[in-house]
Amino acid sequence: MAKLTALVTGASTGIGYEFAKLLAADGLDLLLVARGADRLRALADEVSAVEGVDAAVYATDLSVPGAAADLYRRIANDGHVVDVLINNAGFGSYGAFHEIDTDRYADMLELNVVALTALARLALADMLARGNGRILNVASTAAFQAGPLMAAYYASKAYVLSLSTAMAYETRRTGVTVTCLCPGPTASRFQSQGNIGDARIMQAGLMDAPTVARTGHRAMMRGRPLVIAGRRNAFLAFLPRLTPRRFAAAVVAHLQRPAPN
Repeated sequence: MAKLTALVTGASTGIGYEFAKLLAADGLDLLLVARGADRLRALADEVSAVEGVDAAVYATDLSVPGAAADLYRRIANDGHVVDVLINNAGFGSYGAFHEIDTDRYADMLELNVVALTALARLALADMLARGNGRILNVASTAAFQAGPLMAAYYASKAYVLSLSTAMAYETRRTGVTVTCLCPGPTASRFQSQGNIGDARIMQAGLMDAPTVARTGHRAMMRGRPLVIAGRRNAFLAFLPRLTPRRFAAAVVAHLQRPAPN
């Protein structure tokens, strides 16, 4: 039986890093993608030594327009087949909508939305042709409501949830599964990259990346279309359905503001 291969974006740290280790433990070869080549090489050496799998490094900035399609072409030209896709790369920007630089928005939406969509589209077509495969897109509990002070980030994750739900329906009974993982606040580099570490929402207890990754991995292997990491997060994601949208936005705005010293 041919060995399976998983493509993991944002693999150098956090949830993506933990996903790579879980998939390596399953015996899958890895295609590791992130901007930092050194971290990726360290991870590749680790999983190769511990799990005995092959791990190829693709140091790529997926926030550059066209980078996702170029990456997929390079992977195919290198003779790799993507049996599992973990669309994990993404970042957020914290602050009032009108105060954030437009180039920052362009990079964020290119990564969170455009690159994720391109990789999902390309991988899905190949998987459907073979009649098997798994895709996991990482969204967020932010997908379930509007997010003042992180407006575009919340909107980008709502897109990922909507896209994933539609993909999961379209691929039913095809042998291909699509799972959307929605973590809540998780201890990772996300807080420093998004400058959100002082927000109240980050002071209420963060989940750890290994737990989130295990939750997503288990749901993906079972073919579940949606999983929210953590019972508290699942409850909080459900609450906006019961309240007016304006009220839900006000609650998020309160949680997003800096915690008092």
